[in-house]
Formats: sequence, C-alpha cells, structure tokens
Amino acid sequence: MQILGIDPGYGTTGFALLESDRASLRLLQCGVVTTPPGMAFPQRLNVLYQDIVQLMVSANPQAMAIEELFFGHNVTTGIGVAQARGVILLAAAQQNIPVFTYTPMQVKQAVVGYGGASKNQVMDMTRRILRLEKIPRPDDAADAIAIALCHARAATSRLTGIG
Repeated sequence: MQILGIDPGYGTTGFALLESDRASLRLLQCGVVTTPPGMAFPQRLNVLYQDIVQLMVSANPQAMAIEELFFGHNVTTGIGVAQARGVILLAAAQQNIPVFTYTPMQVKQAVVGYGGASKNQVMDMTRRILRLEKIPRPDDAADAIAIALCHARAATSRLTGIG
C-alpha cells in the first residue's frame, strides 16, 4: 500500500509517500509544497490545492494520513492552517483517496512508543525505522513521514481492522 502522509500548512505543507506492506516500509518521496508569503490568502490556498492535486495524481496513493490540528497559542495561524487542511481534504475526496487522521500524540505513540515523545525523538526514530542516513529536511517533510508511518503501523495492526 502507498500512503501519502501530510503535515498541513498554508505556507509550507509537508508530504511523504511511503510504501508499506506487512514486512517492510520504504520512503519513496518526501518534500514540501510552499506558497509565496506575499500572495493573497485565497490565491495561496489555490496554489496549495493545485500542487496537492498534482501530487495525488502522480503518486496515486491508496490512503492519505493527515495530522489532526492542535490549536496552541496562535489561533489566527491555526485558522489559516485549518483552511489549508480543508483544501487538502477536498483534494483527497475529489481523487477518491481514503483519508485517515491522527493526533500528534497518536503519531508519537506509533513512531516512538511514547505519546509524550519530543520532536527530536520522533525524527530520530523515523530515520531509524526507514534506515535513512539522516533526518529528512525541512521539518515539515519529516513530520509528514512520521504521519505516514503512523498510518502504516495502524493499517497493519491486527487490532484496528483498517488494513
């Protein structure tokens, strides 16, 4: 199964394409989709939408895993990220890609084994699990890999009934 992991954002959206079967995991591609900061917000959403659709069409994943939003102190930024996330969910629906959402704690639990793990612990375990030479950069791409790994582990679990 090919899983598209998404770390949503309107300035930078991380993505990772992971190939998963019960015996192995392999990172096929990762990176970021960016939008110009000086561009009007609706146009930024349009650029994000077009780039995500193009990625989905070329990658043709069987599932998309996306992080559930966590609103910290900056609610204004959170609203923009939520709108970007909505555009990404719309693109997945239009491409008939099943969507699975995970909280940051679920991602940490799946990758590290501890829901309170630090960002550095998650990135290092991601590198180790996939046998990568170094942690992928930027952080948004590394986060997307962890989200895809979370789904790969959930999908192959005999307890979930997803896979």
